[in-house]
Amino acid sequence: MQIAYLKKASLAISAYSLLLLPLVVCSSHEDHQSNSTSSQNSIKDNFHKLSPQMTFNVTVHAVLLWFSVGLLMPVGILVIRMSVREEQGTTRAKVLFYFHVIFQIMSVLLATAGAVLSIKNFENSFNNNHQRLGLALYVAIWVQALTGLFRPHRGKKERSVWYIVHWMLGTVITLVGIINIYTGLNAYHKRTKRSSGLWTILFTAELSVIAVYYLFQDKRDYIQSQGVVLGNDLNLAIRLLDQELAQRQNQRELMPQQPCGKQNALKKLFD
Repeated sequence: MQIAYLKKASLAISAYSLLLLPLVVCSSHEDHQSNSTSSQNSIKDNFHKLSPQMTFNVTVHAVLLWFSVGLLMPVGILVIRMSVREEQGTTRAKVLFYFHVIFQIMSVLLATAGAVLSIKNFENSFNNNHQRLGLALYVAIWVQALTGLFRPHRGKKERSVWYIVHWMLGTVITLVGIINIYTGLNAYHKRTKRSSGLWTILFTAELSVIAVYYLFQDKRDYIQSQGVVLGNDLNLAIRLLDQELAQRQNQRELMPQQPCGKQNALKKLFD
């Protein structure tokens, strides 16, 4: 009887253990999953906490590229646009041209410094648009610099082709650089969880001022031809009007005198 009783007790304990086993395994799995989730959250939180040195490097990189493709390059394009309006060979045209060259050289140097800083200190996996556009931009900037350095002299056949390539490439670089600054501000916000709204507003305001001045330069002659006189051009317009009136008076004096007689009232009015 005791042996039979012990067997029954042993079977009962084994069955009870089998029933509790899934619960134990499930609880262990849930604990492991909870620990894994908390570990991932911890890694994610640490990802957004940049070290002071990394924050400094990111800031310097942003400032360098802002001044390079966000300021100096657009201003350089604006300056060369102004030089085209001047008479070739004049001092003003030469000064504007040299300002264009200086601005573009400074832009290339600052962009190169930003690229070196990025390659040296950042994780460049090129898995986002900002890094891909930045790499293409660095290459295009140096290609543009070389085309500007080896430009043909005026009068050669290659000059027209060179001008088209230089103008189009410079315009594309400027537009892509501006777009990449916006993507960089967005990437900075995602990486650090810090607001970049103020910097976006300031950059947009700067571009708006440059664009308005560029369009004004492009339409200045047209505005003047419509009767809008700017600055010291008022005296020039008055002198031109006086000259035209004097020429008309001289032509009238040189015309043969018509015999006196009854004249048409409309003719007298127009005379």
